[in-house]
Amino acid sequence: MLPFFTDPYPDELIYSAIARYHFYSGNIDFKDTLEEVFLSRSVIPSMEIGSQFTALAQQIGSNYSAESLIADHTIYPYYALFLSKQRQREIMEDIKGNGQGLYTRLGLVAGSICKKDGFYYCNKCAKKDFDQYGEPYIHREHQLQGIDYCSHHEIKLIKYPVDVNRQSRIEFIRFELKHMELSPLNVVDEFTKIQITLAKMAYQLLKVPLNELSRENTALKYRAFLRERNLVTASNRIRQSNLHEVFQTKIPKEFLEKYSSAIDESSEYNWLKVLTRNVKRHVHPFRHLLILFFLEIDISSILEVDNDKGPFGNGPWPCLNKAAIHYKQSIVKDVEVTRDFKTKSPIGTFACTCGFIYARKGPDKIDEDRYRIGRVKVFGHVWQKKLQELSMKSLSIRAIKRELNVDSKTVKKYLKGSNEVVTKKKSKDTSLIEQYLVEIVEGIKKYEELNRTQIRERFPKQYIYLYRNDKKRLYEHLPVKKKKSESTKIVDWGKRDKEYYMKINQLYRELVQYEKPIRITKSIIGKKLGILANLECNLNKLPQTEILLQSIVESVQDFQIRRCCKIIDKMLEENKSVLLWQVQRVGGLRSLSFIEIKGELESYIKYKSLEKGSIIDE
Repeated sequence: MLPFFTDPYPDELIYSAIARYHFYSGNIDFKDTLEEVFLSRSVIPSMEIGSQFTALAQQIGSNYSAESLIADHTIYPYYALFLSKQRQREIMEDIKGNGQGLYTRLGLVAGSICKKDGFYYCNKCAKKDFDQYGEPYIHREHQLQGIDYCSHHEIKLIKYPVDVNRQSRIEFIRFELKHMELSPLNVVDEFTKIQITLAKMAYQLLKVPLNELSRENTALKYRAFLRERNLVTASNRIRQSNLHEVFQTKIPKEFLEKYSSAIDESSEYNWLKVLTRNVKRHVHPFRHLLILFFLEIDISSILEVDNDKGPFGNGPWPCLNKAAIHYKQSIVKDVEVTRDFKTKSPIGTFACTCGFIYARKGPDKIDEDRYRIGRVKVFGHVWQKKLQELSMKSLSIRAIKRELNVDSKTVKKYLKGSNEVVTKKKSKDTSLIEQYLVEIVEGIKKYEELNRTQIRERFPKQYIYLYRNDKKRLYEHLPVKKKKSESTKIVDWGKRDKEYYMKINQLYRELVQYEKPIRITKSIIGKKLGILANLECNLNKLPQTEILLQSIVESVQDFQIRRCCKIIDKMLEENKSVLLWQVQRVGGLRSLSFIEIKGELESYIKYKSLEKGSIIDE
């Protein structure tokens, strides 16, 4: 144990405290300092986090533990909230031990953005530190990737004038006031407000107790906030296109590009989709701050809000049949969620064992919503029996109405013996079964190489209908399941590459001829040909196919141009004047998107007008 140590100041990096210890101890060789604080001369100092914290805590005294040093004097809390529970455990062991694999697990190697190439400080913080402690020190909040402003003084951070790349790997850098710029700097850019807000949230992150939350929790909390903004479907999926659109109206595209966070909407693995989906990939904390900024919430809100429980919360749900003895008791175990055709809001249908079935529009926002009925679909045998019992007592229609909590017309209807409205199970359509069976059989003959899974992907509508209504006959016609040993045969990727190339070429020619254009993407091609898995995972083994896809796959803008050109062609064929506003309306394009492609369309119109000699109106 050391005879003395320079106790870390509030929010000081442990790296900075060791640098001060080296200075005050009078050591000349940095390896001597390493041996004293880490009991090893081979440790490499690290500004971000470091390693050997168990040994460090033992050396500097009983007032500190490895956990408290990591939580209060490293930047690890900036990342912890958005890591999976398993990754949190692994990283804590790395930091306490030799640190092997730490930065790879943390994503600082491959997934870093806005990486800082030195130390940064706030001149007001430095002056305050000097007045209070007699020396400046390295604040951990000023070293966070993506954070360019001080959260306390709302001014831009300044780089400390020492080139870390020219220093020895084992050298500790200590802040000295003589090297610091302390005069006020009035640096303001167009994104200052956003940057300051993000800086404040980043500082809050550093104050969250370690392992308070994990990626698994935060994903569900995001979903709860997105549901409030109607960005979650009835089937519990994120409306990615809508989210992308409103996200970029809140955060300018130029800001995202500046901070290496531009979003490629066409990519299935852009960071916004990965962040809002339940996937294993981790996303940089700065991008989590961006989504929090978009949602207009802070770190305390994400900690306090409950995990998303779906549009109607967790079951069981109450039975609202007033005729039943279990009225308002939570005994309904399942809910069927559908979508309202007009409003797109979720509709929950609740069926009790007493036969009572009711529905209501969601999502539930308060606890009282659980006891609200939108519409009764089926009253059930218990309710019918109670109605007959009440009628035998010679009660008035109004009295029965109050007793059963229904409308007077409903009481009259069922007392007169009208048939109860029952949700009947759809009868099987034998002609449709035969039609789909023929389509499946013909598809199997045409694509003999497809296995069962690929047939299901290629004929999803037919497959699922037959599976639900005539599974036996479906299985009779499906290919025999291959044994595991058969599936281990070596694939001839060269042959497969040529086959895919020809099939994709043919499909492409068909797709561009569609009356109603569809955007040509790798996903569309893969699904239609039943080869999506190979296109996503093994494209590097299919060089010809990869080159072809690069030449035919369309961006959103490419598709918009093709769609509008098709509309222009049709107008010219019908000898109509081509009005750009009409093209925009028929194409269903937003004004901002149309402005971006207007120049291309004008050039196309002029080219076609020379061919046709048509009348063109601007």
